[in-house]
Amino acid sequence: MSIKRALVSVSDKQGIVDFCRELSALGVEIISTGGTSTLLAKEGVPVIGISDVTGFPEIMDGRVKTLHPAVHTGLLAVRDNEEHTRQMRELGLDYIDLVVVNLYPFAETIAKPDVAYEEAIENIDIGGPTMLRSAAKNHAFVSVVVDAGDYAKVLEEVRAGGDTTLETRKQLAAKVFRHTAAYDALIADYLANVLGDPLPERYTVTYEKIQDLRYGENPHQKAAFYRKPLAALDTLTAAEQLHGKELSYNNINDANAALQIVKEFEEPAVVAVKHMNPCGVGVGASVYEAYQKAYNADPTSIFGGIVAANRIIDADTANMLKDIFLEIVLAPGFTDEALEILTKKKNIRLLKLGNLSTAAARKSSLIVTSIDGGMVVQESDVHSVNPDELQVVTDRKPTEDELKQLLFAWKVVKHVKSNAIVLVADNMTVGVGAGQMNRVGAAKIAIEQAGEKSKGAALASDAFFPMGDTLEMAAKAGITAVIQPGGSIKDEESIKVANEYGIAMVFTGVRHFKH
Repeated sequence: MSIKRALVSVSDKQGIVDFCRELSALGVEIISTGGTSTLLAKEGVPVIGISDVTGFPEIMDGRVKTLHPAVHTGLLAVRDNEEHTRQMRELGLDYIDLVVVNLYPFAETIAKPDVAYEEAIENIDIGGPTMLRSAAKNHAFVSVVVDAGDYAKVLEEVRAGGDTTLETRKQLAAKVFRHTAAYDALIADYLANVLGDPLPERYTVTYEKIQDLRYGENPHQKAAFYRKPLAALDTLTAAEQLHGKELSYNNINDANAALQIVKEFEEPAVVAVKHMNPCGVGVGASVYEAYQKAYNADPTSIFGGIVAANRIIDADTANMLKDIFLEIVLAPGFTDEALEILTKKKNIRLLKLGNLSTAAARKSSLIVTSIDGGMVVQESDVHSVNPDELQVVTDRKPTEDELKQLLFAWKVVKHVKSNAIVLVADNMTVGVGAGQMNRVGAAKIAIEQAGEKSKGAALASDAFFPMGDTLEMAAKAGITAVIQPGGSIKDEESIKVANEYGIAMVFTGVRHFKH
């Protein structure tokens, strides 16, 4: 076997001229279509038009050109099948040994702002995937290239032996089916969104690998980092790493958790995260003040943690950051002075993410969580409470400052693993109780962590109090204001306790479970 004829039709023409020129020099006959054929001829590469092979013109603005038996018999014929060989000979047809195709730019088209539906549909490739699938199915005899990154390998093997190896053809075929599956998944997702049906009867997803990771949660687990096509610019997959060794699996999860929290705030804010839970959150007049508060919220737990800021890191803040061990600092940017300070630390990772939209501006996306044998899909929790819609259920209304602290606490508790209790005072978290099996336990942890800072603090609970015991504990710790969803059959018991101790309590009507 050897490669004698190649069919080339590409939308992305990067490297195609040099590749085809080299194939031609090796004696390979090049068949091509449309713009690819025109380009090759212009560059002096011998080329045969597809119509000369099919005996049929390219019609309907190029919609129909390769969907022809002369093409697909050449791709699908089993070369060691005598009946296939006889039929090819009787019909005067010839084999096609190599297919080089990449597809209409559907992803790039729908990424354009306000793209017309008709334009999106017109950029759905039909002939390309069909040729790719035919060639990939028959990879025992046909080489198929969908990625320009494989041009060099194919040329190397053709120079050495006249054809690619079977192992290479298997690898190329597998890549083709991944590529066409991803292409179709993107189309299906686009149409589902157009129709307003984000959870259809079949849910298809596709992701592009960013990098292999050293390991997963633990060293014995393999892992990789993937990006969703057309992912929003305020997501971790869009971050630029400015310094430090590559991210780990746990780094990525923690950094994403920190990013989601810091995007809740419009004012300067800094979030410190450990094991996907916030250990310190602070807001202030500047990023420097916000970091001071986030650090002082829990100086112990922040060590080895992830820090995210929603403002550019300046030199003063960098000087504080350098004094402790941190895995990652994530921010919209770093001043030159801050970079000079922080890059002296070998092990710190610096991530720049230029676009940080606040929760109020974000659209809901879908979150996919795998389970053994399947997955569950839900909309992301981008609910932002409207202060005017809060229901004051106690005799005493919260003061202006208490309301500010309650809203702060509510933004944070939304991102804490349930059962969750968050205490806030002076624009910083002072106690976080996360992931407990009962709400009293979460409150106990938060109050113990806060200590004397509980006095005058605001408390947020991600779900309602099933009875009054949590309020009793909060009141004895000196907490003066509470925000919670409400909705328990024993709400009146909690309201009674709050009134007895003069606590101001508001209901949101919305819970924020996080599993």
